[in-house]
Amino acid sequence: MADVKTGPNPLFLREEELREAIELLFFAYRDFTGEPDRVLARYDFGRAHHRVIYFVGRNPGITVSDLLRILAITKQSLSRVLGQLLEEGFVAQEQDSKDRRRRLLTLTDKGRSLERDLTERQMARIARAYREAGPEAVAGFKRVLLGIVDEQNRRFLP
Repeated sequence: MADVKTGPNPLFLREEELREAIELLFFAYRDFTGEPDRVLARYDFGRAHHRVIYFVGRNPGITVSDLLRILAITKQSLSRVLGQLLEEGFVAQEQDSKDRRRRLLTLTDKGRSLERDLTERQMARIARAYREAGPEAVAGFKRVLLGIVDEQNRRFLP
């Protein structure tokens, strides 16, 4: 008798498997941010500082408005963090020559050095996991993460 396939096995959609995925995301995020958190603590910085440094580094000349959209935080929250990064020389700010109301942000040499230190630690962790999982798993992982990101936020992705 022929083996009849009825379609994909939906067992991975059961509550227990979904809860396991949630827990894996929590633990992965904790460990992914743990090492950078220890580096940031030396400067009395937190994860908000890290996100600003990362996205300014990835988008040199980014406007404050665009950074607010990417981070999805209040102007007040950004102001506190950005003020500290500007004051301590990690981020530089200049007026846009085309629109003087817009402020453009870039990392200073000091900021680039910190961004590189933080990112290299996280890239090493991801590279190790990617090597262990293999290319098909990496492609699937990217599809899953993209599926978790709200559609309106996907425009910020490379």
